[in-house]
Amino acid sequence: MKQPAALPNAWPRLPNTEWTDTLATLHLWTQIVGKVRLELSPWINHSWTATLYVTSRGLSTSPIPYGGKSFQIDFDFVDHKLLVATSDGLIVTSQLRPQTVAEFYRDLMAALDSLGINVSIHTMPNELENPIPFQEDQVHSSYEPEQVHLFWRALVQLARVFEAFRARFIGKCSPVHLFWGSFDLAVTRFSGRPAPKHPGGIPYLPDVVTVEAYSKEVSSCGFWPGNAGAPDPIFYSYAYPPPEGFAEHVVQPEGAFWLADLGEFALPYEVVRTSDDPDAMLTAFLESTYEAAADLADWDRTNFERPAGYTPYQPEG
Repeated sequence: MKQPAALPNAWPRLPNTEWTDTLATLHLWTQIVGKVRLELSPWINHSWTATLYVTSRGLSTSPIPYGGKSFQIDFDFVDHKLLVATSDGLIVTSQLRPQTVAEFYRDLMAALDSLGINVSIHTMPNELENPIPFQEDQVHSSYEPEQVHLFWRALVQLARVFEAFRARFIGKCSPVHLFWGSFDLAVTRFSGRPAPKHPGGIPYLPDVVTVEAYSKEVSSCGFWPGNAGAPDPIFYSYAYPPPEGFAEHVVQPEGAFWLADLGEFALPYEVVRTSDDPDAMLTAFLESTYEAAADLADWDRTNFERPAGYTPYQPEG
């Protein structure tokens, strides 16, 4: 089935420096929600059990099992609400507004308790410098609805292109999901081969998590919205382990570059957004960086890939 083209104004300009305070607060709120999912869900390899997902209104944990029922926590970035809903028809809703991380943590735990959901999470943030326990954080309290709405609109576009990219790979592949630790939307392809043990050393992230996450050979790509120190949002792509010659490989499109300190290719979001065809430019980046990793590491591409638009049936009409 042919999909309609994206509207010309579908890719929003992101606020960058204007929203770093709101970004930092929202990041911490998603860590609290994500840790609830992590605590109550059965472990899935590569930390896939902990992630959030882009929805048509915001972000979601997806259903979390609890006893004989399930519940989910949704960020609604259209009406700016947080919703906790259970499979037996109960729901608690609160307004997303300027409030401290400590208040958000307290209110979410109270909402869960009112629904009969008892959970205790590790309250120290991950992958952030100078972390403050959630229940003590009176520093981060910004929430600008317009800025968050733009961020979500961008995620909708990115998830859509990432899903199409994911669909063309029939080997082991992650969902398109948001990691609340680093706060990036990502999708990862696997060669099927084991990888050398990762050295770890990622600040404020237990080495056991990193070692398990990179226990298999990967080509991974994603989107990072930036932070106060580096406010420009970027797309990235890396391989683990990086094959010989990966950093020197010429990738598409023009505007992509190698970040030596991070060991990954990067492409600014603004370059993609302002191009004549953002979908095509982003797809070129995803495909060319994957091909560099797969070809240089001799992946079994013939058995792992299929053409865009593949379907096992012929639609009528």
